Amino acid sequence: MRAARVQPVLAALLAAAVLAGCAGERPVFLPPEPTRRPPVLANGVGNAIDAAAQREHLRLMSAFGGEYRAPAAKRAIEEIIAKLAASEGKTDSQYEVTLLNSPVVNAFALPNGRLYLTRGLLALANDKSEMAAVIAHEIAHVQARHAVERAELQQRSELVQRVVSQVLEDPVAGALVQARSRVSIASFSRQQELEADLIAVRAISVAGYDPYGASRFLASLGRTTSHRSMLMGERPGQNGLDILSTHPSTTERVQLTLASARQISAPGLGIRDKDGWLAALDGVTFGDEPKEGIVRGRRYLNPALGLSFTAPEGLTLESTADAVLGVGGNGSRAMRFDSVQLDGNQTLESYVGAGWIEGVTPGPVERLSVNGLPAALTSGKGTDWNFRLAAIQSNQRTFRFIFAARGPEGDLDRQFRAVITSFRQLSPTEASAVKPLRLKIVTAGTSDTLASLAGQMAIEDKALEQFAILNGLERNAGPVPGQRYKIIAE
Repeated sequence: MRAARVQPVLAALLAAAVLAGCAGERPVFLPPEPTRRPPVLANGVGNAIDAAAQREHLRLMSAFGGEYRAPAAKRAIEEIIAKLAASEGKTDSQYEVTLLNSPVVNAFALPNGRLYLTRGLLALANDKSEMAAVIAHEIAHVQARHAVERAELQQRSELVQRVVSQVLEDPVAGALVQARSRVSIASFSRQQELEADLIAVRAISVAGYDPYGASRFLASLGRTTSHRSMLMGERPGQNGLDILSTHPSTTERVQLTLASARQISAPGLGIRDKDGWLAALDGVTFGDEPKEGIVRGRRYLNPALGLSFTAPEGLTLESTADAVLGVGGNGSRAMRFDSVQLDGNQTLESYVGAGWIEGVTPGPVERLSVNGLPAALTSGKGTDWNFRLAAIQSNQRTFRFIFAARGPEGDLDRQFRAVITSFRQLSPTEASAVKPLRLKIVTAGTSDTLASLAGQMAIEDKALEQFAILNGLERNAGPVPGQRYKIIAE
């Protein structure tokens, strides 16, 4: 975790949770498998693209936890790639897939044919047709040269902006050109996404897969995004589209892919192979890696750092590369936990009293001992928010907690002190006992319900909702006896 200057707004307090741009200190993972030589593109820029792709490959590996080894899942994915390639009269050697050790749901494609899938994305797919839709979407980006076209558009836009700003000495007009260019690039990117979606639906159908797999996966993606936003107290997505968003709304994509599938065939036709895909997922890691810290209900455990703490009731925790974030009270309460580097001979008291939040003057500093560890805490008040700040020293590191509450303080001080006093060091036995959660495939019995299957999940918060999303089910839909489902197990 890294230190970050805290701004006096909730958005900045929680700003660590950005996907590709928030890579913190990461453990060393297994080296990547030997790679096949990527294809040289016919337009003569293969060498330059290969060099750029290698740099991007290393950045993605660093940002998304390194390579994840799941032999059965990778074999299933490579079989899908081979089937897609064969249906187009091509060879699967044009594409190389890397699984990334990240719980986020994401996929990428580089112009040279390298494909990247996070284990979080694998967990969300429910059959091979859904997985084929994701892969075909990324292959479509490669075949349509979307990344190259977007880079060329961006280069032209930057050139025009520099000419207007520097050569014509008109920085105001240059800034206006830059703003217009950003809108143009974002709109261009959205069109590319929709184009790749349509190509993917047709491609998986030609390969023999169920063309409705694309809309099903996108629907699950939308539900898991909404579920996370709800847990973290974020505002639900607007019906309108952010003009600078590089992706269309999920609703728009679901509608488009569903309409495209209906033009191809009726539902129920084509390969889905749900059992084959679920068998490949059995045992895949789900959620955070213990090496980077994990959340278990209201408790956070980090065996690598040898520490744990418990959040108050009503606060939902999320672990990121930089910090542990907590939100509750419909966004009226927030918490951030991270580590900082003190300057030289700076003491805990001087650090806490120096002021971490712009516009907020810290009150008196209190020195105390937390489970044998030296600590200091203080409070502050902004225009709309009340703050509690604490720093604790443990194993030559300094950890800090920031609590924020909008409106009346209420029991803020009591909750804050409860979290602080729960902070403690893990024993070696406790640290070694922390294991990752994994996907487990179970078969529904004749008496099973969604609630009974969700009750087997090793999670404490919203298990029923999580089970339904994970398996692409509506909450009012009952399980089918004899059918297999994913649960989250220890």
